[in-house]
Amino acid sequence: MIERIKIHNPTDFGKVAVMYGGSSSERKISIRTGKAVLDALLALKVDVHGWDTAKRNFVEFSDAKFDRVWIALHGSGGEDGSIQGVLEWLGIPYTGSGILASASAIDKIVTKDILTGKGIPTPAYRVVTSRGDILKAIEEFKFPLILKPSDQGSSVGMSLLSHETDINKAIELALSFNGIAFIEEYIVGEEITVAILQGEALPSIRIETPHKFYDYRAKYESKETKYVCPGINDVRLENQYRELALSTFDSIRCEGWGRVDFIKANSGKPQVLEVNTIPGMTKNSLFPIAASKLGIHFDELCWRILETSMIKHQE
Repeated sequence: MIERIKIHNPTDFGKVAVMYGGSSSERKISIRTGKAVLDALLALKVDVHGWDTAKRNFVEFSDAKFDRVWIALHGSGGEDGSIQGVLEWLGIPYTGSGILASASAIDKIVTKDILTGKGIPTPAYRVVTSRGDILKAIEEFKFPLILKPSDQGSSVGMSLLSHETDINKAIELALSFNGIAFIEEYIVGEEITVAILQGEALPSIRIETPHKFYDYRAKYESKETKYVCPGINDVRLENQYRELALSTFDSIRCEGWGRVDFIKANSGKPQVLEVNTIPGMTKNSLFPIAASKLGIHFDELCWRILETSMIKHQE
């Protein structure tokens, strides 16, 4: 892990762009993240400007002479290494993970392949590209199962398959994005997430929802979803999850900040579900909840994430 570079004067950041919006399926969430970050940095006197990548082009961006970028884009075009590649080419430092880690983390199949190779526990899975593949995987794993597109965040396109599920509809949805999906073993247990900031794992969060699993509605629409922080009462087990989150983060070569999601099986054993390189960052998002437990308020958190761009500047 790279040590934190502390910045005390907002002028040291120079002219900053907060990139948000984009054209992915997570555009609405990205706009919420971007505007929250923009307001926070403005309150701290940073010379910061909003930039919706779906509405403004990169010739205009290059002409604006930004010194660095706070990336608040979610999904394809922003969280997949694309924008990171453009900024590398322009020589502009940015927050968070680089090209390789971003591309690896957004592809859940690549992530699971890496985790499996590193011996990091993750639910059993099978890659599927057709209805026939999915039906074979269902026979192998048995119900219930999770069906996920390979490259979507915020649980977009995800289905819990059971005898009552409209299988054809779920298959059509999962394969509608890039034609590649995967079947994953469904593990009964608690959803746990661990945020990582500048080399430190923050207190875990346990997600409690009346929904069958933590889907898009539970994340962004339900008023019944609850977040408990820290999420694990046993100190030894809490530390185990934090250490595994750091190991997972490193295995994907992530940098700066991010979040690792787990399912805590009834046995207590952790299983890594996925890695988020650009988690949601509204004031009610999971990452700020965890940071607040360490006394890091939202504005300071946005500042500290912006500090991660200074490491790339040094490199």
